[in-house]
Amino acid sequence: MILRGMKTLELRMQRHNENGMKIASWLSAHPKVEQVFYPGLPTHPHYDIAKKQMHGFGGMMSFSLKGGFPAVITVLENMKLAHKAASLGSVGTLVGPPCTTSHVELTAEERANAGIPEGLIRYSAGIENLEDLIEDLRQALDRV
Repeated sequence: MILRGMKTLELRMQRHNENGMKIASWLSAHPKVEQVFYPGLPTHPHYDIAKKQMHGFGGMMSFSLKGGFPAVITVLENMKLAHKAASLGSVGTLVGPPCTTSHVELTAEERANAGIPEGLIRYSAGIENLEDLIEDLRQALDRV
């Protein structure tokens, strides 16, 4: 099973990298997005290191919304393609709010001190059609 998956790994990673970079760039220009955390963007604090060490920046990112947690709920409820899950690395796009998944055990104050705002969404871009993924984000953000 592993050997079969290895045959398409390079193609899948190319698509993750392409989708991740283009989606992060698109999100960073969106007026309802406060900040995008993605090592492929020059605004990321470790961009220079990532550029030297990586041959692509992957599909994993997070972004914070203006409007906090209510905006997160609205976006997640209106996304149609991304699966709501606390996982990552799938060929399918996954999305979730760290404050109710991976960091649910922390208080709001502890999350804030750790740099995890209530308006944060974790997004793992899959290998679906890029235009479909951006349209899904666009229509969900339009409802905020």
